[in-house]
Amino acid sequence: MRASWRGLREELAGLVLPSGCAGCGLPRVRGELCARCAGALAGAVPHRVRPSPVPYGLPRVYAALPYDGQVRRMLLSHKERGALRLAVPLGELLASVIREVLARTAGERRAGPGVVPARRRRSSGPEPGDGVLTLVPVPSARRAVAVRGHDPVRRIALAAARELREGGLRARVLTVLRQRRTVADQAGLTARERAANLSGALELVPGGARPLAEGRTLLVDDVMTTGASLAEAARAVAERIPRSTAVYAAAVVAFSPRARAHV
Repeated sequence: MRASWRGLREELAGLVLPSGCAGCGLPRVRGELCARCAGALAGAVPHRVRPSPVPYGLPRVYAALPYDGQVRRMLLSHKERGALRLAVPLGELLASVIREVLARTAGERRAGPGVVPARRRRSSGPEPGDGVLTLVPVPSARRAVAVRGHDPVRRIALAAARELREGGLRARVLTVLRQRRTVADQAGLTARERAANLSGALELVPGGARPLAEGRTLLVDDVMTTGASLAEAARAVAERIPRSTAVYAAAVVAFSPRARAHV
């Protein structure tokens, strides 16, 4: 609740008083960020990344930037320190990753099986018959949400969906995943320990399968470390929607430097 009140004060103050950068508090020229923080996000080229080892069931994952430096600071400020205004620039960055996923997918369909298309920076939108694009945030633990006063991944996903809709894409966010058992804190766990900790931990909420059968489903998260959370989320969706296209990819803002780029 403390983070929630801090975020509320920050948003109310921003309505009547000049405010600093949402990332570091320094004076800003335009938008929500100062030149330094904006520069950390500018020029990001979304690309496919893979953790090592790759957990079983992990969909293709695309990310914008490594999880270090100013990007790491901004994500932590948004998640743990109630800097809620950061959801907008982080959501815009996530939207750029999602556009790359759509571009790659569209290119693969046109090229046919076995052909890897050249990278395209933007997608022209869903192809006929694709329907709505559903963004499914990887859920945080209920206790973590209660302590923070907000769900950071959901906030970023909502900002990304707004950005995509402004560009003409039919995008929505559905929080249809939930934890069905308590999991341990992931900090300090190895890749194998994280996978064991999360195995069978997620499930679809009652009635959550039906809307996911329409169009395409894309998992979203703020950071990928070992890929265990995304693999478990994909398993939980596929458990109720038994088809290979239940989740066709995942998009994250940042990835652990331990993961490697994959073209």
